[in-house]
Amino acid sequence: MILNKTTEYSLAVLGYMAVSQDDIFSAEFLHHELKIPRRYLRKLLTDLSKLGFILSTKGRNGGFAFARPLGEINLAAIIKTVEGSELMESCILGHQSCKEEQPCVMHETWLEAKTKMLEALSNTTLHDLRERKKAKSD
Repeated sequence: MILNKTTEYSLAVLGYMAVSQDDIFSAEFLHHELKIPRRYLRKLLTDLSKLGFILSTKGRNGGFAFARPLGEINLAAIIKTVEGSELMESCILGHQSCKEEQPCVMHETWLEAKTKMLEALSNTTLHDLRERKKAKSD
């Protein structure tokens, strides 16, 4: 699976926010920590807010925080919401007509791998990432 840059950055931002102890993150702080270009990051944060993953607060102590509990946000939902469901439905070789009736040479292998990957992503929440990071730090 090849993710687009927006999805990669979304996972980086949400993952970083999940494992850090801060409740509110400024765009500038996230820019410095994650090295995502400022303009791209600001648009991404706005989009993640519109998608319901994070909340935006304005003002001197404003920034971004999670809109819902970390245990309710799984990695598959992030990828599907940002990337679109076509990613998981598309042919790994890029063929337009790769379906059960006309499979490409990689169809069965990709289907098996995709199923396992989706299961793992669906069963991994941002809370899980946070707990794993804490366990490694202890």
